[in-house]
Amino acid sequence: MPPISLSDRQRLDWLRLIRSENVGPATFRDLLRHFGSAAAALEGIPDLVKRSGRRIRLASREEAERELAGHLAIGARMVAISDPDYPQWLRAIDAAPPLLSMRGGGASLLERPMIAIVGARNASVAGRKIAAMIAAELGTDGFVVASGLARGIDAAAHEASLAGGTVAAFAGGLDRLYPPENAALADRIIGSGGAHVSEMPLGWEPRARDFPRRNRLVSGMAAGVVVVEAAERSGSLITARLAGLQGRIVCAVPGSPLDPRSSGSNRLIKDGAHLVTTARDVVEVVAPMLGRVVAPPPAWGEGDSAASRAIRLPEDGDLAVLIEALGPVPTAIDDIIRFTGLGAAVVQVLLLELDLAGRIGRHSGQRVSLIG
Repeated sequence: MPPISLSDRQRLDWLRLIRSENVGPATFRDLLRHFGSAAAALEGIPDLVKRSGRRIRLASREEAERELAGHLAIGARMVAISDPDYPQWLRAIDAAPPLLSMRGGGASLLERPMIAIVGARNASVAGRKIAAMIAAELGTDGFVVASGLARGIDAAAHEASLAGGTVAAFAGGLDRLYPPENAALADRIIGSGGAHVSEMPLGWEPRARDFPRRNRLVSGMAAGVVVVEAAERSGSLITARLAGLQGRIVCAVPGSPLDPRSSGSNRLIKDGAHLVTTARDVVEVVAPMLGRVVAPPPAWGEGDSAASRAIRLPEDGDLAVLIEALGPVPTAIDDIIRFTGLGAAVVQVLLLELDLAGRIGRHSGQRVSLIG
């Protein structure tokens, strides 16, 4: 599929849609598939959800224009999933962000293969040293290093990869750096030709629940993830789990069994992660993943016209059948279609209704569950 070039109006409509109430990346994609364009989706959502008895707040044109202007004011931009400077590996994950806020970087940086390096915030000197060594050597080998700009291992990896190229994913808006103590490092990343990325709006203060979402960007941008010093139940293990779900290579540096900061990374190795101690080890295990070009899936494209897509609404009683089939356990959409007999088109429309009404949860592997 050739790259999709969004017009300024389409980019504005995409931003309005993704900033609207209850519209996440997966719902955004399904709305584009159903309506043919973001503009048509913005017009059609009120009718789509009227049976739920809810009114969905849609982001206004003025709000979207202010956000775009805010990006220009800080030297940032909105990058669509089809743009050449959208991280190519991120395009392939489930529910990839349709738009990213980005500062710095460019196609020459973001088309190169990436490796993510993550680990403990309270890292030991030895942990920071090996993270820096691996990051610097990866840069020499032509890799970009991705991480989350946190204290400890993240900061050491970014610092050591400035010359080779590095990308920092933010949990909040690009104008809400966390932690503030890494402000100078963040500036050096941009000054050296690196990039900052976020899927959150400008002004968004990061909350605890936003960091796993940030971690999915870190792992999603990379062919593989290297974990250095991760305690049990740490954010780094969340990144490793997400990497596995995304089909990426998971590596871990072994640590002392007496150091609780290494208990999680040592367990990753026991569970099948690749044991690595050098950049060469990492390059060897990710080699089969390299050389692939990931194009935006067709479902992200804008249709030729909204009029060409007749909206077939479900019949009375179909919604009750679907709700009865759902429950708190995540269920594959294909199974729902098969067992309800409603047909794929009807099920997709009904799931959009429930999603916009805040009644279903989205899960990896095209699965959904009922909320409430």
